[in-house]
Amino acid sequence: MLTLYYAPHTCSLAPYIALEEAGAKFEPYRVNFPAGEQNSAKYKALNPKGRVPALATEHGVLSENVAILSYIAQLFPAANLAPADPSVFAQMQAFNAYLSSTVHVAHAHRPRGYRWSDDPAVVENLKIKVPKNMSDCFTIIENEYLKGPWVFGDQFTAADAYLFTISNWLEADGVDINKFPKTLAHRKAMQARPAVARAVAAHDS
Repeated sequence: MLTLYYAPHTCSLAPYIALEEAGAKFEPYRVNFPAGEQNSAKYKALNPKGRVPALATEHGVLSENVAILSYIAQLFPAANLAPADPSVFAQMQAFNAYLSSTVHVAHAHRPRGYRWSDDPAVVENLKIKVPKNMSDCFTIIENEYLKGPWVFGDQFTAADAYLFTISNWLEADGVDINKFPKTLAHRKAMQARPAVARAVAAHDS
């Protein structure tokens, strides 16, 4: 049995969606962030990073969305959550890595500036460029990555779950999503998928 460790309104929504899309049987475990459970000895024994998501499998625990999403896609091949062509699969990994290493980090400077400084003034200053940095990231996504209707055209993949998760943060980051029509259309298409609706309702409630 798979166990997905998640917290509402975080990037763990992406693997939650992927598991729902795959029709996977899994146990969701909500990590109590307000109570600091992510920093408890018990949770850090599972995931020393103290973050979500983490996916417990029969072979051990996975962390990092790039790894978790590709694992889900390969574990449930009938769901077609990853391109069959190796070169296109590599492109999906590159896109997911960009979301993880660049876009998510640009966003995190607003709600989690304490990761970069203990000075309250610096933490506040880190928020200043978040709207521009996120806009710059989504300009690249809009122009270079998102083919439409899904990231890789007609095939829905795990990358769509990840993009949807992060694009949902744009308004809070001070970005007008209407400036990115393909991203907005992607969000609406995702919201129309039953598996996505189930995942959002369960994950963020």
